[in-house]
Amino acid sequence: MAHVLVTGGTGFLGSHTIAQLLTAGHTVTTTVRSVTRRPDVERMLAVAGAPHADGVSYVEADLTSDLGWDRAVAGADYVLHVASPFPGAQPKNDDDVIVPARDGALRVLCASRDAGVRRTVLTSSFAAVGYGHGRTGRTFTEDDWTQTEGPGVSAYVKSKAVAERAAWDFIEAEGGGLELTVVNPVGIFGPVLGPDYAASIRFVHAMLTGGMRAAPPIWTNTVDVRDAADLHLRAMAAPHAAGQRYLALAGEPISFQHIALALRARLGEAAVKAPTKSAPAWLVRLLAMVNPALRETVPQLGVVRHASHAKARKELDWSPRSNEDAVVATAESLVRLGLLGG
Repeated sequence: MAHVLVTGGTGFLGSHTIAQLLTAGHTVTTTVRSVTRRPDVERMLAVAGAPHADGVSYVEADLTSDLGWDRAVAGADYVLHVASPFPGAQPKNDDDVIVPARDGALRVLCASRDAGVRRTVLTSSFAAVGYGHGRTGRTFTEDDWTQTEGPGVSAYVKSKAVAERAAWDFIEAEGGGLELTVVNPVGIFGPVLGPDYAASIRFVHAMLTGGMRAAPPIWTNTVDVRDAADLHLRAMAAPHAAGQRYLALAGEPISFQHIALALRARLGEAAVKAPTKSAPAWLVRLLAMVNPALRETVPQLGVVRHASHAKARKELDWSPRSNEDAVVATAESLVRLGLLGG
């Protein structure tokens, strides 16, 4: 068994990853921006049923500062760098998102190298793979990279591509004996462990609470958070995974309307407010003129991005849950934990 540092233990993916590491018998250190968040992580691990959660070590460290990272990586065999800034709204300056993501990744890699860590697994994103190519019917793989100056590329998407490129460049030029493996998840769904969950889950919440009266013509790729965490553990342990990227997704894209119908079919009364109608693209564009939240969805209207998880299946024997299972598990957990409000 190994000692593993997981950055961003308060996050949706980070907490699930810690739970799986503990279940597998590893010892874990995690970083939190403030030690006051330790109880939040402990509560999420309890919901996940993680064994030996009282043995997790906590180190206060922030991606924007060098402080704490030497303590965080001390004694670690592996580092799973899951933490990354996600803007609540479109920033006025793209660098407000890009710089912390890039510099944070380099800060973790540098500390890992200096501490003699065997391998760092970086959580990148499909955002670093399949954006900026315009409307295309191609199937994206790990060989593809986002065109950061292409159409419909947000600051967040740029940040993921820039940060991952910088990580690979660092390993080639300054990595020493440190190995790097990258996992590129699509939208992460699945059971939430508390109120701190991925942004992608907000629209499932909106469907269940009646906040989405009609499903916009948007398609998304999904992966269950449990499968994304599992892929990180496989990427960490497999010797042949060094120097590789792995896309994490359930399968073909799924439309918002399909998601709403799946929720209604499998949750019954709990999903009675999920939309039964679809909204035409022209109406969404019109409403976006007065609704900033909708404005960010306009570039994605009618865009379907196909991608392949064949590499992870073949090389790491990874077998993800279906789209429907992932989104239904999301909804069930929101209901179970009482996170839908009144």
